Amino acid sequence: MRNSDPNPDLPQGQDAYRRLLLEIRAGALKPGDRLLEVELAGRLGISRTPVREAIRQLEADGLVVHVPRVGAAVRGLDPGEVTELYEMRGVLEGTAARLAARAASDVERDELAAINAEMAAALGDPARMYELNRQFHAALLDAARNRYLARSVAGLQKTLLLLGPTTLEGEERARGAIEEHAEVLAALDARDELAAEQAMRRHVAAAHAVRLRQFRSRPADDVPD
Repeated sequence: MRNSDPNPDLPQGQDAYRRLLLEIRAGALKPGDRLLEVELAGRLGISRTPVREAIRQLEADGLVVHVPRVGAAVRGLDPGEVTELYEMRGVLEGTAARLAARAASDVERDELAAINAEMAAALGDPARMYELNRQFHAALLDAARNRYLARSVAGLQKTLLLLGPTTLEGEERARGAIEEHAEVLAALDARDELAAEQAMRRHVAAAHAVRLRQFRSRPADDVPD
């Protein structure tokens, strides 16, 4: 199924926005794909008005742009922008790890370790790995106890959705991520703020390297202008 199931508890505009976000993350909607109100309304089973609201919200998020003579389309990222995103992610999440090394409770550290153990058990299941990885990074951010940092990370994560499916689909990268998480956890347990920040920066750099390899391997027709 191309889109997620509808959520009847949400207003149609918000639900359409949620479903389109999921399609962008899954790679079902790719950079350059047009967002046609009539086609989306028919596929999502709703009227054009909530679809229009969803497109406007995606545009406000910077995930959709208006292309001359084309209309609304999913925004593309070039390799330079990808590098800038991961550089900023390293700064923000490295800071989160440093703050968590100072502030995380025993319960929070245990939760992080449990999530990483679940990731190890979920090897071979990319969807589950993605969700557990999301939980790990969210729990670490919560443990940092800085609401302004959390807001900055949330904005960055929306732009990262444009990169499509998780890098954890490959087993080698998935195993590497689990080991890198373990290094962060060891630094948290030691209350070593510098080591925690450095471990997280290495983790982000490893993910960045995989993304760049993905870009180099894409067909020329798939590379955004």
